[in-house]
Amino acid sequence: MSRPELSLFSYEVLGLVGETGAGPHDLLQMARRGRILDWAGESQYYVEPKRLAKLGYLEARQEPGRTRPRTVYSLTEQGRGALHEWAATPLTVTPLKSEPLLRLLVADLVGEEATREALETLREDLADLSQRLDATEMAAETLPHRAPYLLAINRFLRGYVALHEELIDALPEPD
Repeated sequence: MSRPELSLFSYEVLGLVGETGAGPHDLLQMARRGRILDWAGESQYYVEPKRLAKLGYLEARQEPGRTRPRTVYSLTEQGRGALHEWAATPLTVTPLKSEPLLRLLVADLVGEEATREALETLREDLADLSQRLDATEMAAETLPHRAPYLLAINRFLRGYVALHEELIDALPEPD
């Protein structure tokens, strides 16, 4: 059962903190590294761990940083319990927010040529995402306790990138 005070982003933060703990900057870097799953605003990676600590899901400690002490969060038993409860709940597909699909939706209103040209620019972004997925795959190997799951996520995201490439390739030819 999910808890009303916890959002999908809350569970993401708890999961990213994981076994070894993480600071807000670490959380932001993890999300940005993969980029394809970076859907929360930057400030949320600083605000949410603090909120979760106040609620008892995370525990904060100070560690030396480069220029000043940094806060590192660890899962508490309450946090682990929340993750266990949430993991046992039924799933639904999360609504998809996709600019390429919206561009196709309005193609007849703005012109096929403009839509085609815009979608072609997506290829460069897809190449960047593929490189990031390569790096993520290599990084997963450094976390043996998480590697099978991280690699499964990576395979799924590679398929998502491939779907975008197929979408561009499937555009009807101009008249």
